[in-house]
Amino acid sequence: MSNTTPAGTPSTRSTTKPVAAVTDSLNADTAHGTTTVDDSVVAKIAGIAAREVPGVHDLGGGAARAIGALRNRINQGDQAQGISVEVGETQAAVDVIVVAEYPIPLHHVADGIRTAVTTAIETLVGLEVTEVNVTIADVNIPSDDDSDGSADAPRVQ
Repeated sequence: MSNTTPAGTPSTRSTTKPVAAVTDSLNADTAHGTTTVDDSVVAKIAGIAAREVPGVHDLGGGAARAIGALRNRINQGDQAQGISVEVGETQAAVDVIVVAEYPIPLHHVADGIRTAVTTAIETLVGLEVTEVNVTIADVNIPSDDDSDGSADAPRVQ
């Protein structure tokens, strides 16, 4: 095996001893230091990925959404709302509580969340995702009053 750079010139690095060890674990030790990713970061990544799935209205149960609404009003939104993670050395398990949009099939929403969360965590963090449990806590039904702005108009004249 020849040890050359992309330009074709010989490299001065040895192929027997790498400069930095690259691992797929959460805590990566390198020649330049250690990288540690906190569980809350994994939860935030999962929350961002889940929110991007079509059919997801919001994350979290009733109380979490009420607190989240208050936090959003002061621009302190919690991206990990409705997300619970268990992180090990090389694996993660995720629980997601979601409010789905009506009339999107709930199994499509759940499958989309599983795919998006797994892809995001495995790509950005390098952990193997063992499971993504989805709990659909509510369904958001858009009403005619919300869409046409006539909620304040009297019903009869």
